Amino acid sequence: MSELATGKVVLVTGGGSGIGQAGARIFAREGAEHVYVVDTNAEGGADTVAQVEKAGGTATFVAVDVTDESAVAGLVARIVNEHGRLDAAWNNAGINAASGPFHLLELGDWQHMLDVNLTSVFLCMKHELAQMVAQGGGAIVNTSSGAGLVPAPGLPHYTAAKHGVLGITKVAAQEYNGKSIRVNAICPGMVDTPMLNSWNGLAEMAKFLPGGKLGEPSQVAESAVWLCSDAADWVSGLSMVVDGGGLNR
Repeated sequence: MSELATGKVVLVTGGGSGIGQAGARIFAREGAEHVYVVDTNAEGGADTVAQVEKAGGTATFVAVDVTDESAVAGLVARIVNEHGRLDAAWNNAGINAASGPFHLLELGDWQHMLDVNLTSVFLCMKHELAQMVAQGGGAIVNTSSGAGLVPAPGLPHYTAAKHGVLGITKVAAQEYNGKSIRVNAICPGMVDTPMLNSWNGLAEMAKFLPGGKLGEPSQVAESAVWLCSDAADWVSGLSMVVDGGGLNR
């Protein structure tokens, strides 16, 4: 065990399943003092807490709609009230959608996608950064996507949101450089998660991925945990692609 997260108080949004759930478990394995698991799925959140405890850590599930600023502010305030600080935050919550022609995309669907996949990251960062400035440091990781770097045809709203996540990550990394606050992003490829498994034709698509298979949630989560650790203390503003080399082909 390298104990990358020893003594850290950590927040993981979208922690009720998939990549976020793996991340919460790995933070515990790496010695985190406490993991706050944030999701709207109470059953999944409870399962994640059980996995964290099995890994030897402690965790609290908090049901929060991360598109609601007052709820996000209350979450950060609660963490600080209970533990005195917030050392690392992984803003991972997000959604996907069925693909379709650009000209048929409804405004409501566009807005919902941006609310969940981009505005929520902004809101979380806003309140996490405020606390990290006050305490003198911290680390933030945001989940973007390969679609943050290249277009996902049929998903203009998803592509726009994930490009936006990289943009605000870079802004914050520059703005808070020198304040002992690091801000990075990860760009996962296609990973075996409940969200992705809802896609039609996924098995056929997987044949064209590196190694002919989907990635595992833990393979992405390991990278996020490292970026939150002191081992990455000179890494900020990075958009780390974790996709088995798919974008390099």
